[in-house]
Amino acid sequence: MDPKKFKCSSCGLTADYNHFGQTPLKTAKKNIVLLEKAYTMRNPFKSNDGEFLVVGAHCSICGDVVCVDPDCSLFYSKRFCLNCASNNINEFPLPIQKEILHNCKSR
Repeated sequence: MDPKKFKCSSCGLTADYNHFGQTPLKTAKKNIVLLEKAYTMRNPFKSNDGEFLVVGAHCSICGDVVCVDPDCSLFYSKRFCLNCASNNINEFPLPIQKEILHNCKSR
């Protein structure tokens, strides 16, 4: 499968990805199911075809494509871009609120 281009709407990170969905292709452990539909790529640091990296996913509120960097998004039962997370901060438990505030300050 030819790689496609992923681009984070927050930081602009671009990367080739091989699959979008909850079940990464050609994984060594066939029973892997991700908790979100995500963009995955073959791990460039491993020669084993079954290794993969999660590059990013869509924000569950606004739908923007964001990478998994903590400065761009967080996963708490669903993926949230940092903008939507900060706009809805009171909907999260206190420890997650602190994480959101910390990540927003580091931008």
